[in-house]
Amino acid sequence: MKYLATIFLLALTASLFSQDTFSIVAADPETGEVGSAGASCVDLNGFGLDADFLGQLFPGLGAINTQAWYSQFNQLNAANRLLAGDTPQEVIDWLVSNDVGSNPGLRQYGVVAFVEEAPQAAAHTGSSTDDWKGHLVGDNYAIQGNILLGASVLDSMEANFLNTSGSLSDKLMAALQGANLVGADARCAINGTSSLFAFLKVAQPDDEQEEPSLVLGVITADGDGVEPIDSLQTLYDEWTLVNTISPTTIKSSEVSVYPNPASDVLNFHLEGKVPASIEVINREGKLMFKITRPESNSLSVKGLTSGVYFLKLKDQKGQIF
Repeated sequence: MKYLATIFLLALTASLFSQDTFSIVAADPETGEVGSAGASCVDLNGFGLDADFLGQLFPGLGAINTQAWYSQFNQLNAANRLLAGDTPQEVIDWLVSNDVGSNPGLRQYGVVAFVEEAPQAAAHTGSSTDDWKGHLVGDNYAIQGNILLGASVLDSMEANFLNTSGSLSDKLMAALQGANLVGADARCAINGTSSLFAFLKVAQPDDEQEEPSLVLGVITADGDGVEPIDSLQTLYDEWTLVNTISPTTIKSSEVSVYPNPASDVLNFHLEGKVPASIEVINREGKLMFKITRPESNSLSVKGLTSGVYFLKLKDQKGQIF
């Protein structure tokens, strides 16, 4: 478990705006993973915010979603209370009693955390948030939303989360798909989509704070008519494909990649095989570039910023080496 004791946020004024949002926070008692996923009909273009801004992950500890009339200072307080040892319900109670704007009725939160190694969850929906509004809480998850078509949006998210097998990220992605209908977030009905941005992120217990193992996000613009949950699903499917390739299927004598890490040129060697295509994918699952029919076994990586990337090599039939 690695995280800072206190989170510092520099800002001249609070970033405060209304969201119409549906989201989920959850913890996996078997793996110790914590995760957050959500979507909203807010056009983030111009705000300078990432798609996952409303969700906070604390590896090995818990997760918090802050929404409705969003205040970054309330979000900061929520983080500090959880890091101080409060249970999810205690975090909620403190936030309601100490709202930065003295109006907790405008806020909505979902909190999950491990308390003595067992997950607990809690949520708050302010009475002054816009209808339809509400939340659902289970042993290891909290689902919340406002300005929705109705209770069925959250009910569908919960059903998908509970009935999907697999990893925590699989279950969170399925929960979002439960809300993938036009106007799930009511103000997006005119856009023909459920929302304008969507995100999914999961932290392993030993991840560094602010560096979760999985972070995916999609931001669209009002009027694009692009469904962000579908786009997020595509990113997640690509990320899953890369991260579920078993190392045992590739013999070290057959494949070698060097130098690793690389700053200028990456070389690869496939014993007796020639790749038909090469794809470089970042840790968020985004395709950085693709080369078809490479002319050599060297790849220039000068244009990539420092980070972790995945190299996907395919043969003529599209099979991954």
